[in-house]
Amino acid sequence: MAGGWSKDGAEHEQMDATVNDALERARRAQPTGKSAEFCDECGNPIPEVRRIAVPGVQHCVGCQTELEQEARAAELFNRRGSKDSQLR
Repeated sequence: MAGGWSKDGAEHEQMDATVNDALERARRAQPTGKSAEFCDECGNPIPEVRRIAVPGVQHCVGCQTELEQEARAAELFNRRGSKDSQLR
């Protein structure tokens, strides 16, 4: 039930847009190309099993985990200002 200046169904459009944005960010974050043999961060060898499982991988598991945690911490707000993001 939209009110004020918003049209009916605006809440669903906003939720769909938020989900679509998250999917697009995840797709862009997927590595592509040739996998590295050594981690770009620490220089340790990347196991062959990981290189096969994740084509285009550039980091070992430990460094990738740290990078993802840092990226998650950097997400300060949802630019759409949805209610669910304000409640977190």
